[in-house]
Amino acid sequence: MRWRAGKARPYTKALDGGWGWMVAFHFFLVNVFVMGMTKTFAIFFVVFQEEFESSSRQTGWIGSIMSSISYSAGPLVAMICDIIGEKTASILGALLVTGGYLISSWATSIPFLCVTMGLLPGLGAAFLYQTAAVVTTKYFKKRLALSTAIARSGMGLTFLLAPFTKVLIDLYDWTGALILLGALTLNLVPSSMLLRPIHIASENNSDVKNRGSRLSTSNPGAVCETETSSCNETQEVTTIRDSAMQKAGQPGPSLIVSQNKSKEFNNGPDGNSVFLVTNEDSYEKEAISRSCKQNFFDISLFKNPFFYIFTWSFLLSQLAYFIPTFHLVARAKTLGIDFMDATFLVSVAGITETVSQIVSGWVADQDWIKKYHYHKSYLILCGFTNLLAPLATTFPLLMTYAIFFAVFAGGYLAMVLPVLVDLSGSSRIHRFLGLAAFFAGMAVLSGPPIAGWLYDYTQTYTGSFYFSGTCYLLSSVSFFFVPLAERWKKQSLTRKRKDCNEARA
Repeated sequence: MRWRAGKARPYTKALDGGWGWMVAFHFFLVNVFVMGMTKTFAIFFVVFQEEFESSSRQTGWIGSIMSSISYSAGPLVAMICDIIGEKTASILGALLVTGGYLISSWATSIPFLCVTMGLLPGLGAAFLYQTAAVVTTKYFKKRLALSTAIARSGMGLTFLLAPFTKVLIDLYDWTGALILLGALTLNLVPSSMLLRPIHIASENNSDVKNRGSRLSTSNPGAVCETETSSCNETQEVTTIRDSAMQKAGQPGPSLIVSQNKSKEFNNGPDGNSVFLVTNEDSYEKEAISRSCKQNFFDISLFKNPFFYIFTWSFLLSQLAYFIPTFHLVARAKTLGIDFMDATFLVSVAGITETVSQIVSGWVADQDWIKKYHYHKSYLILCGFTNLLAPLATTFPLLMTYAIFFAVFAGGYLAMVLPVLVDLSGSSRIHRFLGLAAFFAGMAVLSGPPIAGWLYDYTQTYTGSFYFSGTCYLLSSVSFFFVPLAERWKKQSLTRKRKDCNEARA
C-alpha cells in the first residue's frame, strides 16, 4: 500500500465537521492567496503593458498560461498525490507559487513573465487547489456545498487584495509588490500541514463483507446489485478487480459468482447456494490500490456520459470566467475611469461573490432540488449578464454589472465541487477532476489571448464580453442531458443484474 496509508485515520462516514473545518480553513487560504491573486492579475495586466510596452494579446498570455496550467496539470497532480500524499503535494505547490512570484520580480520581458508568473504559479495553484478540494470531499458529505462555498469565498476576498496590491505597487513598484506577495503565499506551507489524511470506509467496504456471506439465491439480484454498486461511480468494478488480482498474481475477483454448481457452497440452511465475499483480504486491497494508480488514464471515464456533461460545462465556464475578470479594469480605464476607481470595481465584486457563494452553498445543502439545477441556472444568468455588459459605459453601470456578475458567478463556483461529487462520486474525484481540469486548461489557455486579440482588432472590449457571455450560455447546455445520462445509468445497472442472474442459472 501507499506509504502514508498507515497514517490515515479510519472513519465509517464523513465527519461533516470537526477537523474538517480546519481543512476547509486551509482551502479558504488557498483561494485567498492563490486563486484570489490570480484575479488581481487584472491590475498587473495594466502595469505590465505600460512597463514592457506590450500589446493586450501578448500580455494576456501571462494570465492565460497561469490559469491554464492550474487546470491542465490536474492529471499530473493526481498521480503525484497518489505517490507522496495530498499534504506533501500541497507544500510543493506552495513553494512553486512563492518561487514564481519571487523570480518574477527580476523579469525583463513578457516571455520571462510567461514562465515565472504564468507557469510556476499556475503549476503550484494546481497542486494547492486540487489537494485541498479532494481532502475536503473526504471530510464532508451533507455539508459539502456549504464547506466548499465558505472555502471558495476566499477568492472573493479580492476586495481586499485588489486595493492592497495597488498600494504595494505604488509604494514599492511592481517588483517589490511581487516579492511581498510571494512572502504572503509562503504561509500556505504551514497551513498545508492541516491536511490530515483520513480514510472513509465506503458502504461497500464495511457492509458488503458483513452481508456478503449471507447472500443466497433467495435474492438473485443481490449479488449483482452489490457488485455494481461497490465502486459507487464506475460500473466496471469486476474489470478493475480482475485486472488488479492478475497483476498481483492472485486468482479470482473479490466477489465470487460461480457459474458452475460444483464450485458453489451448498451450506445454506435451505440447501441453496451461498456466495462468499473476500474483499477483506489485505493483499487484494493492496493490489487494487496499485491497479488504480496504474490505470489513472483508464478509458472507463470516457465511457461515462457524466464525464462529458461535466467536462463540457467546466471547460466553457472556466474559459468564460477569466475574460471579464482580467479585462474589467482595462475596460474601465478605456472608458476614462480613474485607475483606483477601476480597482474598486474588483473589490465590490469580490465582496459580492463571497456572500453569494456562502448563501448558494447553504441553499444547495437543503436539497430542495438537485444541485446541478442551481449550477445550470447560474451559468445561464452569467451568460446574459456578460452579453449585456457592453451597455455599461459609465462607472455606476459598470458597478451594476460587476455586482450582478459576481452574484451569479459566485453561485455557480460554489456548485462546481458538489456537482462533481454528485456526478462522479467521491472515490473517483481525483481522476474525474484531474482529467476534466486538463481539458478545461486547454480552453483556458486560449481565452484571454482571444479576448486580447478581439481588443487589438476592434480597439474595444465589447467583443470580449460577448465572447464570454456566449461561452457561459453554451456551458449550461450539457446539464440538460443529465436526465438522459441518469436513465442510461439505470438501464446499464439493470442489464448487469440480468447478466449476473443468467450467469447463475
